[in-house]
Amino acid sequence: MENLLLLGLLGLGVWFWIDSMNARERAVAAAERACREIDVQLLDQTVSLESMKPTRNRQGHLVWRRIYGFEFSVQGVERRHGRAILRGRALEQVQLDQEEGTTIEQHDT
Repeated sequence: MENLLLLGLLGLGVWFWIDSMNARERAVAAAERACREIDVQLLDQTVSLESMKPTRNRQGHLVWRRIYGFEFSVQGVERRHGRAILRGRALEQVQLDQEEGTTIEQHDT
């Protein structure tokens, strides 16, 4: 019985790790696309997890809401912050902090 419980926990851990890597890849793609659309440079070509909490999607299923942060530059000198927000597997929005304020690209969840 203990082996079965341990195997189940190990399987759950592997599933969570794979799901997290897939979510990170979607966040990187969203950050790259948003930066390309406004003609700025995505710095370091990566994102980092800032927040993760359970929430519900439109169908009412329990999913993770993950906020990934990234940095971009307009002229290659200053660093500005952006966020890609995912609810489960769906991209919720991308936020880009700019001089004029925060630009928010809303997406269907």
